[in-house]
Amino acid sequence: MQNPASTHATRTQQIRDDLDASRRRGALQHIQIPPCPELLAQLQQAMQGEEPDLNLVARIASSDVAMAATLLRIANGPLFKPVGLPCTTVGQAMTRIGLNESVAVMTGFLAQHAIPVNAPQLARFWERSTKRAIAMATIAQQLPGLSPDLAHSFGLFLHVGMPVLLQSVRGYAATMVEAGARIDRPYIATENANHKTDHAVVGALVVRVWNLPPVLMAAIRLHHDFAALGHADIDPEVHTLVAAGLIAEYLMRRHEGLPEDADWADHHQDALNWLHIGWDDVAHWEEAVTAQFDAA
Repeated sequence: MQNPASTHATRTQQIRDDLDASRRRGALQHIQIPPCPELLAQLQQAMQGEEPDLNLVARIASSDVAMAATLLRIANGPLFKPVGLPCTTVGQAMTRIGLNESVAVMTGFLAQHAIPVNAPQLARFWERSTKRAIAMATIAQQLPGLSPDLAHSFGLFLHVGMPVLLQSVRGYAATMVEAGARIDRPYIATENANHKTDHAVVGALVVRVWNLPPVLMAAIRLHHDFAALGHADIDPEVHTLVAAGLIAEYLMRRHEGLPEDADWADHHQDALNWLHIGWDDVAHWEEAVTAQFDAA
């Protein structure tokens, strides 16, 4: 009898192999993936193992003036309701924010500066990605077994394939307009029709090239493949990220006064069923997520 964990690893490995093959001789060979920032690679190394290298994390945080200023701004902001004297050093800021939360802030800062977005088609891209990441981390705190750090990364990198495609592929800006306007097929179907790839594939490739966790790569690759939700050959953690991501997007759109999107309309019940939650849970999560949005 095949070990389920082995089956999950095989499916994730298949996604990885498909990305590598397409990058060598397929639709991805002309996609330019920005290199992983050296500080992010160092940060990943510092957080590996059972005991993170706190001194290295602190040195990384202090090595970039703008990143250090971001940590201080957050530590002294309303999200942490500071009392007493304000934080004046990076060490004080990290102590107030917490190690994992500090690493999440640093990861977002480094990713944003590695993949700048200046196109009107992606207005507020990193702002909304950060907001989605906050929603994911907040939801993960309500879901036993889902790492808030992993959930935050999923929210942050979920649509990173879009700016990469915009920078690499001629005509992708027009594709974004077309895909957003069409109601006869999903967004990624238009991407594939025009370019033989889509932002889910390219986003997974970014995660692969940057050596981020394989489960993150698989979840981003499958984040529009709701028909696969619950399939036994996929790691349950991948399903949970995809299902929680759909709810995070829904809550973010509600907070911004936007209508629900087609993915939510078509697949929200599948997500609720996988997570074993009901509408009362969603309402409770919305309160927690909204409080985080408003504080941020």
